[in-house]
Amino acid sequence: MAQHFLLSSAARSLSMMKLYSMSDDEAFEVFKTVRWYNTNGVPVCPKCGTVGSYFIKSRKQFRCRDLQCNHTFSVTSGTIFASNKKPLKIYLIAIALFVNSVKGISALQLSRELEVQYKTAWVLAHKIRESLMNHKDDSKLSGTCEIDGVYVGNYIRPKNFIHNRIDRRKVYKKNKRTIISIRQRVPIESDLKGAIRTKTFVTKGEDFEQIKDIVYENVEIGTEIHSDEHIGYDPFIAHYDLKRVNHSEEYCSVYGDNNNQCESYNARFRRLMKGQCHRLSVLYLSNYANEIAYREDTRRMDNKAIFDDILSKCLGSPVSNEFCGYWQGNKRVVERLGV
Repeated sequence: MAQHFLLSSAARSLSMMKLYSMSDDEAFEVFKTVRWYNTNGVPVCPKCGTVGSYFIKSRKQFRCRDLQCNHTFSVTSGTIFASNKKPLKIYLIAIALFVNSVKGISALQLSRELEVQYKTAWVLAHKIRESLMNHKDDSKLSGTCEIDGVYVGNYIRPKNFIHNRIDRRKVYKKNKRTIISIRQRVPIESDLKGAIRTKTFVTKGEDFEQIKDIVYENVEIGTEIHSDEHIGYDPFIAHYDLKRVNHSEEYCSVYGDNNNQCESYNARFRRLMKGQCHRLSVLYLSNYANEIAYREDTRRMDNKAIFDDILSKCLGSPVSNEFCGYWQGNKRVVERLGV
């Protein structure tokens, strides 16, 4: 039997030991190379776009050559790591820990691994998640897709005495949400298996009114869609080739109809929710949902390739409007439904 890719040495191409032993100058060179990879590491002024700048060695900053601009900037200026107070090596290690934690990582664990305050780790983890949100592929899904929903939020703890307990299924749950996942399978002729693209959306339910705009705006008309027997998907049969599987009787029909890729996503998300973070705020649920979608889509990549991809996304993202100054009161006040 062939060895699974994730168990092979090819999947372990990122060395944590090298990151821990990396000097500040080496970390600086990594940031410079990744941020300005189009110019082979030559700095580009974020204000005017001039290529090439003077290097201020004592401050590890650059100054634009354009005399009219004369802007001073660093390797993190204008990125999600702007105004960083920690050594650059800390951010590289944080991304590596984020990558290697295949079911997600909590801010508490990250703070212990990096020896930083919980507040620092929490904001840093969410900045990484925001960079993944900023670089999502918004093009429509096509081919063969699957759709399913997973319910999260607002757990009601049972009362101690049995005669005081209530039927929790009938109680209105204010913070109960549904994460709708739509996954595009690999083409039949491909040697790969599973899904290649995943889109996630946070809604207040799985009924047709909640998800109709999501499906029509993100899945091409005529696409083959596999779903379970939930009545919310019934009207899509008018515009899509809808295949159903009855989970009360089977996981896969005799014709091969199933939504196992969405169930795989649901299982990984539940492990994040129950085994890592334990409590997910509805305000940031979309960020967590997209994180698991990214992990599912990159599960066949080695950890060094994922590390490079996330680092480039972080350095390609602008200064965060929500997490820059979070602990000083700059917080998200409205959840992202439908996102």
